[in-house]
Amino acid sequence: MTTLASIVLDRDVIRSRLADARRRTDGIFQDVLVPGAIYERPIPERHRLIFYLGHVEAFDMNIIVKNGFGRPSFHPEFDQLFAFGIDPIDGGLPNEPPSDWPALADVLAYRDRARSQVDAILDDARFDDLQLAHDVFHVGLEHRYEHAETLAYLLHQLPTHLKRSQVQKSLPQTSFQPERVGIPRGRATLGRVRGSGFGWCNEFDEHTVDVSGFSIDRFCVTNGRFMDFLRAGGYERRELWSDADWEWKESAGLLHPSFWLRRADGWYLRGMFSEFALPMSWPVYVSYAEASAYARWARRRLPTEAEFHRAAYGTPEGTEREYPWGDEPPAAEHGNFDFHRWDPAPVGSYPAGHSAFGVADLVGNGYEWTSTPFAPFDGFKPYPFYPGYSANFFDGKHFVMKGGSPVTSACLLRRSFRNWFQGHYPYMFAKFRLVSS
Repeated sequence: MTTLASIVLDRDVIRSRLADARRRTDGIFQDVLVPGAIYERPIPERHRLIFYLGHVEAFDMNIIVKNGFGRPSFHPEFDQLFAFGIDPIDGGLPNEPPSDWPALADVLAYRDRARSQVDAILDDARFDDLQLAHDVFHVGLEHRYEHAETLAYLLHQLPTHLKRSQVQKSLPQTSFQPERVGIPRGRATLGRVRGSGFGWCNEFDEHTVDVSGFSIDRFCVTNGRFMDFLRAGGYERRELWSDADWEWKESAGLLHPSFWLRRADGWYLRGMFSEFALPMSWPVYVSYAEASAYARWARRRLPTEAEFHRAAYGTPEGTEREYPWGDEPPAAEHGNFDFHRWDPAPVGSYPAGHSAFGVADLVGNGYEWTSTPFAPFDGFKPYPFYPGYSANFFDGKHFVMKGGSPVTSACLLRRSFRNWFQGHYPYMFAKFRLVSS
């Protein structure tokens, strides 16, 4: 059990991490967007980009300043305007014009003043409840890192002429044969122990799950393998899709993955800064609905959350690791994450990151869909200052995602972290692999 004496609130560490998180979100706006693009809406189901500039600061005002420490707001209207994004689950599309949003100068002024207020609390406040202070500041930090990823996939859909190109290291295409790895029966530890460090409310409590033996793809499904599904009529075969998935696909006019582009001379991929011939050895990014249809076509299935854990963190000896590669912190040789690249890498490019069972790319290069609906673990308790973070999505329509993408920050790669998204959203950096019982 956590006690006040066991909690260390290192203000210098938090201050340093907060500065790094701010640099990351600021850098996306300043280094990638061209002037004027801040009012674009690259994804129809989402707010205009100006919202996200204000949102990370409004979150800190609402969660840290007001809910956490009971301080008054200097701009309640902006706190409300920038408070909530859109979870595009009902098919409704926002249609307000750019003129409905505040001027950029006003949002930047709000940003600067909000940061000053957060910094003043961190610098000068007396924290009577160390647990509350610890949780509030870490929620603010990780929320900002999460929105750096949100910004990245939003900007991925933005026309290239509205972005400043960034240099990316070229990686050779890989050549491999699809393989399956046998994972023997064992136990998987999900969640984390309270008092063992920060975690979001949906990560608690730690528990073990017995997992029957299964086989899993050594490599995730690539663009090349998914092309086989498309050429076999996968998007036209009604029997491969659930009723809801088929209705969504038809209404959206979806004929191929949203990251793919069909040109007169062949297939192309929408990269972050350019369009180029479809790399067949890169992971395919698709929605849960598309991954599920592919699995039916292949007569296999998506892994459960517990099966992912077993393949990623388990060992043949029966022990478990903090990461697929071992217990050492994430580094560049372990995978494609933490903004080392903006785009995917060819599958299998990071052998140092393979799991103990030899499964590749389980962390990085794209989050991975599981078949597990997002739901609370036993012992779930929402944070009192942010009760809706997880609970609002325990609806059976969202599914657990594990691993990490090229733009997932290193602190979010911990074993217990759970991402989630609804099944009809095709813009995430989300890959998948299949299993057989």
